[in-house]
Amino acid sequence: MDFPSKEIVQNIREQYPQGMAVELISMSDPYTTIPPGTRGTVTHVDDTGTVFVRWDTGSTLGAVYGVDEIKPAEGNTNGY
Repeated sequence: MDFPSKEIVQNIREQYPQGMAVELISMSDPYTTIPPGTRGTVTHVDDTGTVFVRWDTGSTLGAVYGVDEIKPAEGNTNGY
């Protein structure tokens, strides 16, 4: 897997700031129990562009850049 550049990671951090509400579109992890449509709150973005989320299900699994898909929850205007 290729990691995103520092500029892309910075852009992700701007698009998904801490505290932003998001919704899961899809996750490639075959062991996850988080269904599409689940909402959560962004806790942080790491140096690989993974957006870590505290999901409403109680999970804290991150959405991996270029692999998983999330979007701002209704009422937010940013995108991933």
